[in-house]
Amino acid sequence: MVHRNRSRVRRATVSRVGPVAASVLHRTDNLAPPRDPAAVWGRRRVLLLNATYEPLTALPLRRAVVMLLGGKAEMVHEDPSGALIHSASRSIAMPSVIRLRVYVRVPYRARVPMTRAALMRRDGFRCGYCGARADTVDHIVPRSRGGEHSWENCVACCAKCNHRKADKLLSEIGWTLHAVPRSPTGQHWRLLSTVQELDPSWERYLGDGAA
Repeated sequence: MVHRNRSRVRRATVSRVGPVAASVLHRTDNLAPPRDPAAVWGRRRVLLLNATYEPLTALPLRRAVVMLLGGKAEMVHEDPSGALIHSASRSIAMPSVIRLRVYVRVPYRARVPMTRAALMRRDGFRCGYCGARADTVDHIVPRSRGGEHSWENCVACCAKCNHRKADKLLSEIGWTLHAVPRSPTGQHWRLLSTVQELDPSWERYLGDGAA
């Protein structure tokens, strides 16, 4: 009974993704696990570049390996600290950056979504009021007084300034901003808005905000 159920699951997988992709998925399921599988397979991300080296997204490690084994992508940078990943037929180094073999057109999106991670990178992890190391986000015009949750109304902020400012306007306490907050532009900022930690090998492809 167990054997028949496994056969049915295997046939269903092949029908959904095709025989070639299913074969690749089967091989990656048999990959020899790293010493800490949960840490590597669960949290590790790989930068995916378009054929033109434009950054597209950060993939889970397993998905990146599937694309390499299936011939849809090629290795650009290996993870120097990563172990070899073994399948039934070959071994590959753990990837850090991969590139699509065929160019894909990316739909244009005018505005980058604002997240805490991206805003901190925009402001260089420095408080918009005093320049100290930032550890939170502050609304320039407080939400309680009609302020929006937007790129133009938010800055990185240290805990001391955040406490002192509270729900006051800058004009009421005589403060000024170090720089006028603006919405960042560029495809790489979409990726920065979703990733908490960056691999150093990604920085050359992500431009300003990655450092």
